Amino acid sequence: MGDLKGIISKLSYISSLNVQGIWITPFFKSPNKDFGYDISDYFNVSEEHGSLDDFKDLVKHAHQLNLKIMIDLAISHSSEECEWFKESRKSRDNEFADWYVWADPKPDGSPPNNWQSIFGGSAWTWEPRRRQYYLHNFLKEQPDFNFHHEPTRRKILEALKYWMDLGIDGIRLDVCNFYFHSIGLEDNPPRPKDEAYTGGSITNSPYQYQLHVFDKDQKDNLNFLEELRALADNYDDIFLMAEIASDNQMEIMKEYSSACRLHSAYSFEFLVDDFNLEKLVSFNHSNFRENLSWSFSNHDVVRIVSRWGDNRNDRFYFKAFSTLLSFLNGTLCYFQGEELGLPEADLPYESLVDPYGLAFYPEFKGRDGCRTPIPWKSNTEDLWLPIPLEHRNLNVEDQESDVDSNLNFFRKILKIRNEKLDLKNNFEILKLGAEVCKLKRGDYVLEINFKKKKLNYSSSSESVIP
Repeated sequence: MGDLKGIISKLSYISSLNVQGIWITPFFKSPNKDFGYDISDYFNVSEEHGSLDDFKDLVKHAHQLNLKIMIDLAISHSSEECEWFKESRKSRDNEFADWYVWADPKPDGSPPNNWQSIFGGSAWTWEPRRRQYYLHNFLKEQPDFNFHHEPTRRKILEALKYWMDLGIDGIRLDVCNFYFHSIGLEDNPPRPKDEAYTGGSITNSPYQYQLHVFDKDQKDNLNFLEELRALADNYDDIFLMAEIASDNQMEIMKEYSSACRLHSAYSFEFLVDDFNLEKLVSFNHSNFRENLSWSFSNHDVVRIVSRWGDNRNDRFYFKAFSTLLSFLNGTLCYFQGEELGLPEADLPYESLVDPYGLAFYPEFKGRDGCRTPIPWKSNTEDLWLPIPLEHRNLNVEDQESDVDSNLNFFRKILKIRNEKLDLKNNFEILKLGAEVCKLKRGDYVLEINFKKKKLNYSSSSESVIP
């Protein structure tokens, strides 16, 4: 699955991409029911990923290369194997009894309300020892913390401070708008039949049939974010970025990234299945804020060249989407492998390990297709997921030696973004249609025609794309 020493060994490569930092998905102690997003110990590295000393070495070596390190912390929930939950589920009157969200059953024994888990089925699981249900917005092995309980919040802030003291530069806050729930535990209303769900990469789950009014997006969360920001401000330069999965994504992003809360927030706004050029460009332009973050891909969605491109091996789409994102406002997040132009891997059922995919196969194959390991060489062995032939043909070693490769093109456009684009001011829209855009930022003009598959990116002094 890779480890911290492995990341250290590839830091020079990462630096060569002209990125300014890396966001590392969870490496904390975990039973890995959801690939580390089910944390059992918030103060330790899992043995399979290394040790605390390895992490300290990673921070040290990254900083020597002027790379920032941002960790990914899931604090809306823990693993069921977390010692805090093990104690909490034993009884209603122990020290940890209120650290998680517990509720009595209805008179007929059914769950407290109609809330649904993202992974399918009720968001409530019965615990016979307490004769109560506990809340889990994700897997039943991921019980939700009770953020209304002050000792819980204090301990979570203590864990965040622990990693700040180790020299991290940022924290990506997983499902940040899920922290608080409505104490009244009211039923969520049904979603109108003509209203699409826009809050994430949900497919064929009953979760999408509700308006999530009471199980997330609560105003109580804002005070906690201010507490977290106050903690981060005690350090020289720590970047706090929220992940938002909500029907009200833009509203929540702006609320969470205000001056006294987080530094940035990003959502699934550009991670959807349908490519809408007009909406994408105009949305980013009209919501010009330097502190918002954007991405076309991440570890939860189909890779960009497969999701929005009509030909998996057509380099036009790799160049078009890479360049377009590099031209937009805000902080950008590029998912590993995008620099190589990797398409989505089509894996057979027997190779799947994602619980999301295993639950909804074959209508939804899960997230394994975007999570396959980087093909460093054509003969890289299969690791925790197989590496398909089309990925091997795009391996790093071969692309390094090809001046016209996807990899070297990616490096070039990020170098231009970092050194030559005016990112303090909004770009100009010179032309925008369903399949055509012409954008200007300072001296640079980007033109993309998706219908004719034509791309031009140039300034008065250079042609980035001949």
